[in-house]
Order: sequence, then structure tokens, then C-alpha cells
Amino acid sequence: MASSNINMDAVEALHVALQQSFSPDASVRDPAEAAIKNLKFVPGATQMLLHITEEKQVQYEVRQAAAIQLKNICRECWIERTSYLGVALLRRRRHQPRRHPSEISSLSEEDKAIVKQKLIECLLSEPDKSIRDLMAETVHSISIHDFPASWPELLPVLLNAVSMSSDPSQGLRVHNALLALRKVCKRYEYKSRDQRGPLNEIVIKSFPLLLPLAQRLSGPNEQSLEGAMMLKQILKIFWSSTQFYLPAGPNNPDGSATNAPSPALANPDAMGPWFDVLRAVLAKHLPEESQPASKEERNAWPWWKCKKWAAQIMTRLFSRYGIPSYAEEEVKEFAKYFSQNVAPQFLGPVCETLNLRPSGQFCTDRVVHYCLNFVDLAVELADTYKLLKPHMEFLLYKVCFPAMCLTEEDIQEFENDPHEFVHKQNSPLADFYDPRMSAITLVTSAVKYRPKDIMQPLLGFLTEILTRYNTTEEASRNHIEKDCALLVFGSLSEILLAKKKYASELEGLMVSSVFPDFNSQIGFLRCRACWMVQRFSNTPWSDDGTHLRTLTQLVLQRLSDPALPVQIEASKALRYLIEVDGTQVHLLPVLPHILNEYFRIMSEIGNDEVVVALQVIIDTFGEHIEPHAVALVTQLSSAFSNYIGAGEEDDDAAMAAAQCLECINTVLKGTCEHPEIYKGMEAHLIPLILMILGHDGEYLEYAEFALDTLTFLTYFPQQLSPELWKAFPLVYHSFQHWAFDYLCLMTPPLNNFISKDPQYFLTGKGDVPDVGPVPYIDMIFNMVSKAVQDDRTSESEARKSLTLYMSVLHNCTGQVDNYLPTINDIVLRKLGQQVNAEIPLTRHVIFQVLGSALYYNPQLELAELEKRGVTHQVFSQWEKDLGGMDKWLSKKLTVLGFSSILRIPASSLPQNIVPLLPSIITTVVRVAEEMKEEVEKGHTEDDDGAIEAEDEGDDDWEGFEENEDVTNVHDVAYMSALNKLSAAGDVSQFLLGGDDWDDELDDDEDYHSPIDNVDELHFMNDVLREAFQREPEVYQQLQAALPHETVVSFQS
Repeated sequence: MASSNINMDAVEALHVALQQSFSPDASVRDPAEAAIKNLKFVPGATQMLLHITEEKQVQYEVRQAAAIQLKNICRECWIERTSYLGVALLRRRRHQPRRHPSEISSLSEEDKAIVKQKLIECLLSEPDKSIRDLMAETVHSISIHDFPASWPELLPVLLNAVSMSSDPSQGLRVHNALLALRKVCKRYEYKSRDQRGPLNEIVIKSFPLLLPLAQRLSGPNEQSLEGAMMLKQILKIFWSSTQFYLPAGPNNPDGSATNAPSPALANPDAMGPWFDVLRAVLAKHLPEESQPASKEERNAWPWWKCKKWAAQIMTRLFSRYGIPSYAEEEVKEFAKYFSQNVAPQFLGPVCETLNLRPSGQFCTDRVVHYCLNFVDLAVELADTYKLLKPHMEFLLYKVCFPAMCLTEEDIQEFENDPHEFVHKQNSPLADFYDPRMSAITLVTSAVKYRPKDIMQPLLGFLTEILTRYNTTEEASRNHIEKDCALLVFGSLSEILLAKKKYASELEGLMVSSVFPDFNSQIGFLRCRACWMVQRFSNTPWSDDGTHLRTLTQLVLQRLSDPALPVQIEASKALRYLIEVDGTQVHLLPVLPHILNEYFRIMSEIGNDEVVVALQVIIDTFGEHIEPHAVALVTQLSSAFSNYIGAGEEDDDAAMAAAQCLECINTVLKGTCEHPEIYKGMEAHLIPLILMILGHDGEYLEYAEFALDTLTFLTYFPQQLSPELWKAFPLVYHSFQHWAFDYLCLMTPPLNNFISKDPQYFLTGKGDVPDVGPVPYIDMIFNMVSKAVQDDRTSESEARKSLTLYMSVLHNCTGQVDNYLPTINDIVLRKLGQQVNAEIPLTRHVIFQVLGSALYYNPQLELAELEKRGVTHQVFSQWEKDLGGMDKWLSKKLTVLGFSSILRIPASSLPQNIVPLLPSIITTVVRVAEEMKEEVEKGHTEDDDGAIEAEDEGDDDWEGFEENEDVTNVHDVAYMSALNKLSAAGDVSQFLLGGDDWDDELDDDEDYHSPIDNVDELHFMNDVLREAFQREPEVYQQLQAALPHETVVSFQS
């Protein structure tokens, strides 16, 4: 057992520093903050922080500050972090002094042992929510590294606390133990099956304790807040343990996850009690008098949180196992059981919950959202749709329609806080919490999949609303009801436009119910009219073009509407109108006015969709944009600066800022045929690039766009300005420190720098922050070395980095001899690692580099291979891989590299190469012949490339019958990909995008160099001719050893 010997004087000094960190006096506060930042280098600091955190008599703010520092130090310093060379990584922020290697911020084993021993006990007894949440996060950070191997006592301690749940006096400890247990489980939530061994063990040991507790807490007699808080944690543990995979059986003896089927799959009834708990929680009656008074307090009330988690888990289980046709083989039986027995039972409490609001009772938005999502899934499953069908009228008109209507709060925001209204209406997160969005999705799914039952009654309901509105006195009209009816029509636009019998009636809908609203006194109806244009821009007009011309003018007028939300929707609507035949002729004369209006709106609010719309305008009117290009870039750069100045909390401004950069790149793309225009833009764009790349990752989210901009500025102009070269060392520095993952976006501009001015590249130096002047070529070689050897690098990224070697060799002919040994060290080591790789793409790129080296100087390159004794192995593997090479660049460099060997007199060749000459000649002739055939074949195929028009759909198809499950090819593909994750990959990797699915990263078209101008066939023929003329006897002997078809090929 670790012992704690705390220096109480040091504890008191730390306590004072934490107090002083809140002082308004900078002379007091700054030294205190500096001392706190230095804590991670102080032995025993974690013990002192924990001591202060657990002392209840200490000022609350000081305890909280101590808990925060403890969490941060444990997260940052629990393990020693190393660089790609195996050297300990010192974290140093700007303006901080360099530290000696002995001052590495990692914790001692003694500190770790004492923290682990005391942390759990402190957490279990902590009543304050903020402080216990911080402690729980600390447990999570430590468990990532130490659980279970180095912290085996963690789970027994937590389960022992949970086992005391029958003792009312232990309620706090039980809840806090559950909180910590959930944090440990969460670590494995997104892991693949093979990486979930510890989680399976947790489930096996904890669920027998958690289930009876959950059954008691979800019972009708339990109403305490303490009980709700414990139940919420149990449900969160269940969620983390089941959302992607059902828990498997006991682990193998070595601790790895078992391949045995999940107990739940082997015996579906084993999950029955948990399903009963979920139903009981959602169905639990919450007396009105026991609930908090305000809506905000009710939303945060633990019992409503429990219902939210129950509904969320139900919906997740349904999406994974409710549709048997989506399930993979090993869960087919469980999916059948779930769809036939569990999903129909869930339907009852879900619909009862959705009836709360229509019956005048309260229900939180999140609970309604998940319940509607559940019903949306139930529409697709025959077993549940049969039960739903008699209630669809109630669900659509009494639940969904009211949920989609604007509330009084929405209207107040529209009029008094338009920025917040726009933010909410355009929030990308709305799909995850807003019942309006889930109601729209449910209505759309019902119409799409069960149109025979739903379509006509719904259209009749909506048409009646619009007719009633048009025939009612102005003062008595229900504007909210009409807005919602148009919202439903617009949400169904794809379905309606795809059916001829409905599409022909949309013109009347637009003219009678939408056109008048452009001039309505009701602001949100003007806003809805602009939104309807986005949904029905492709409406088939039957007149002489008057309606389309009128619509275009109405939208243009709304760009200057007094209400900001209307301006936003009008600017988005114009994007869709531009793509309609016949509108551009009306818009071109007023293009300068349109651009001014867009920039005025952008200066008012950050909205990415407005900038996207501007991007479409720029793209559409490409040839007419050039006179405005410099002004556009100036305005966009200014808008970007304004948006990033809005602060980190303004997500809308951040997204709009990113779209500004993308819009700038669209302007650059549109004017790339006249790169002289770029010079007028550089004064605005270079400072922007330097700012994004030069602030230690402060603007990380914009790095991708800045690197794209840099690619344009370095590729199209013939000369690069000295100011532009200042970006080179910043690219290098950002790669080394905070933008490692952006390597693939860095290589194109770096290749451009090398190719545009090789002499400046070879002789120049760049000023690297915190380092000083470094030769440009050394930066390149450091980057490639790190990228190829770092464990974080994916194979596609490693391949991309190797193109930098190729750029150096192709552009710096005869000037980088001293770098050939380094190139060979790196690529041959990588080849050794990849020699047995199933996917040969990395080997192919390595052979591109070796082919480039042979083309650069065959004598030196062969000497490098000989020096390492790998000549025969390299060429054998090269020829072996040639059969699978389909990239043009790989084949070209093979021809150039192999042919270059023949430029060396046979007497000067290494002895190991001479016996390979017949094979080398045969290979180069064969590959060259294949390339020639590919070119000829490509020309003939170009004439046969017509694409057949897609089937516009069956106008008579009326959806799925009620006894049919819905099948959707997109859902099947997604679920198949999710179900077939390899055992070695995380679910998170799949969701975020994994390695080697990025085939576009290996596109030859992205790479340009002087060898583009070298015809490989002519080069090969010239080299062979020179060789025969130089050494006729040698090559006549070689010719005799060649296959007949090889001789015929090169003679022809």
C-alpha cells in the first residue's frame, strides 16, 4: 500500500496560490497562475491537490480549482509521451522557457499509486456535483492507461460500494460509484469486439448487481431524486455497454476478448429483464405536483433524464436489431426475436409518452425527439407498423404537426433576437435533439414508405389548411398553421417532384400560396416563402416564363428584407434558382448588386450556407467574376477576419469563416487560367495563410482551407514571391507541432515550392518559429523521415510524404547526391516493413522513389543498393509487384528507372546487376508496351463513354405493403459496413473515416514534375539504341538471351 507523506507547508502554499489565482489584482494573480502552471513539474503536486480537493472546509472555488488542476495533470502527465524518435516529448507553449530534459512532466510511480488509492475514496464521499464530475473525469483519464492491468482493485472497490445500495445511508456512495463505473465503461464504448475484453468483464461482474437495483428504482413506488440519479447512471452504463455490440462472454485466459457469442445472442430472453426496466422507466408516471415549476428545471430534472436515456436506448436497439434484413448473420436470430417480441412491447410506452403533450401534460423535447425517432423506425418494420397503422392519424396530426409548428418563443426570437432565431433554425445539431426535425423525418418516412395509407389523407389535411387560410379574413388567419403546412409540403418536395401526378400541381401551390407571402406583413411567412423556393426550384412551369421571372424578382427583393432571417433564406434560395434554366439571363445584369447584398448579409451574421450560396454564384458566373475577383477576395478575407474575431463560442461564425476560405478557393479556381490576377490577391491571402499556420494551432479548424489556398498560389503563377516563401517554414513547423494529420494537404504546396524554384529551394533557408533559420531541403527531409516512421501515420499518408522525395529528385538533377543515402535509408527500411503487406500500394510508391533515384543517377543509386546488399531482393520484389501496378506513375518510373540502368556501360555495372540485365530489359519493354496499349485503348473508350439516363422512378409505385419490412439500399449498405468492422478497427475510426479507404490520396494526377514532359517510350527507345551503339557485342549477347516477343517489341 502506498503511503502519503505530504508537506503541509507546501499544501498551504498551494492553497494560497489557488486563492490568489482569483484575485482581480494582476500583480497578485499572475504569479499565482505561473506557480499553478508549474505544478506538473513538482513532485507530489497531485497528492497536494487531492488533499485540498477533499477538504470540505476549504473554500468551494479553491476546491474546484484544485480538482481541475488534478484532472489536467493526470490527463497530461500520467504517461511519458515520446516523439517519433523515441525521445521524451516536452510540452512547451509559446513564451514559456525551454526546460531541461530532466524536467519532463510525467508523474512518479509513487504519486500515481497514492492518487489511485485516495481518488476513489474522495470521489465516493463527494456530495458536490461539479467536483465529483471532475474527479470522475480524472478516474477516466487514469483508467485509459492503467485499467485493468495496473489498477485491478478499481472494479472491486466500485462494485463493493454499489452492493451497499440496500442501505439508505449509502446512497451518495452508490451513486458516485456508478458515476465512476460509467466513466470506465465509456472508454470502451467505441472499441471493436476484440478490444472490449475489459468491458465484457465489467458487464459480467456488474450487471448482476445493477439489474435488481434498476428494477427497484424503476418501480412505481420510487420517486426520490437520489433514486433517479442512480437510475440515470445505470442506464448510461447500459448504453455504453450495448450501443454498438451486445456484451460477449467471459474473456480468454490471457485477458483478450472471447470469440464466443454474446450471452444475449445465445439466449435472447437473458435481456428480457433489462427490456422490462426500459419499458418501466419510460412508462413511469411522474405526478405533476412533484415536478419543478419551470420548463428549464424540468428539462434538467433527473427523472426526465432517465426517460430520455430509456428512449434513447430503445431507439438505438431498434436501429441495430429491429430490422432483421439489416442485421449481420450472427445477430439474425436475435434481430428476429427483437423485432417480433421486444419492439412491439416498446411501442406502447413510446406512444403513451407521445400522448402527454396532446393531453395537456409536460414532456421534454429530448424525450419527444427519441420517441418520434422510435416511431420512425417502427414505420419500417411490418410487425410494428401493423400496430401503428390505426394510430397514424393521431401521430401525424396531433403529435407531429404541433411539434413542427413555430412556438410563441420562436416568433418572439424572430422579431426580437433574429440572430438566435437563425442560429437555431440552421443548427447542424438540431437532428440530434429537436423534436421538430424528428417529426419532419417521421412524416417524410411515412409518406415515402407507406404512401398508400398516408399520402392522400395528409395532402388533403394540408390543402384544407391552405384553403382555409386563403378564404379567411386577414385578421383571423392562422399564420402559424399555414407556415407549418408549407413546411410539410417543402419537406416532401423530393417525393412530390418525383411523381408526375403531384408535380403538375405544384405550380398552382407556388403561385396561390407562396408567391403572395413574399410581400406578407408576417415576417416568418416571407421567410417560409424563400425557403419554399429552395425546395421547389425545379417546379415544372407551364407558362411562357413569367412565373419563373416573377419568382426571381421576388427573391431578389427579399435580399433587402428588413428581417434578417428572411435575408438569409433569400440568399440561400438564389443558389437554387441560379441552377434553373432561364434565370441567369435575369441575374447577370444585377450581379454586382447581388454580390454587394451577399457581403452586406455576411457582415451582419456568420452563416455558412449563405457563403455556400455565394460560392455557387461565383462558380456559375465564372467568366463574369474576373473583374470582381480581387474585390471578392478582399471582402471574403475581411469577412473571415470578422468571423474569427467573434470568439470560440460562436459556432455559426466559425463555420461561416471556414466557408469564406472555401469561397476564396472557388474564386482562385475560377480565375486560375489568368494567374496574373493572383498577384492582386496575394496582399490579402498571404497574411491570412501566415496567420492560420503561424499561431501554434489556434486556428486549426481552418488549416485545411489555408493549405488549399497555398496550393493555388504556388501552382498557377510562374514565379513565387519572397512573401509566399514565408509560408514554407510555417507549414514545416505546423506539421512538427500541431498539424501532423494534415500531411496530405501539405505535400501539394510543398511540391509546388520545389518545382517552381528549385535553386531557391536548394540554397534558401526559412525562419522556423522557436528554432531559427533551417534549409528548406532539410525541412523536407525531416518531414518525410518523421511521416514514414511515426506510428501515427497511416499508409496513405506515408505514401503521400514519399512524393516529396520524388519532387527533390525530379527537380534538382545532379544537385542532391549527398541526400541519396538518406532517401535509401528511409525507403528501404519501409520496404522491409511492407514486403509482406497484403495491400501493395506503399511498395508501389517506394518503387516510384527508387525509380526516380535511378533516373536521377543510376550509378549512385545502384551503389547505394549494393552498399546495403539488397540489390537482388529489391529488383525481385519490384518485378513481382509489377503485375499488380495499375497506377500510370508507377509504371512510368519503372520504365525510366530500369532504362536508366542501361545508360551505364556494362563494365561499370555492379556484378549483381549484370545477370539481371535480360530480366530488366524484358521488364522495361513489357511495361512500356502495356502503357502504349493503355493509351490506345483509352482513346477508343472515350468514344463509348455515354452514360445512360437514370430511371426516373416508377410513378405507379405505392410503397411497401403493411406486411412488408421496408428495405433501403443506403441503410443496408451503412449497416453492413458497421456490422462488418474488422476486429482490429475501432467503431470510432469507421465513423470518422479510416485509413486506406482514402484511395483518392493516391491519385497520380495530383503529382506534377519535370518528368511529365518525358515520353517514357521515346526515352526507353533512345536508351536502348544508345546502348546497342555503345556496346554492340554485349547487347547482341543480351539480345540472344531475351524472349522472342521482347526482341520483336523493341525492334518494332
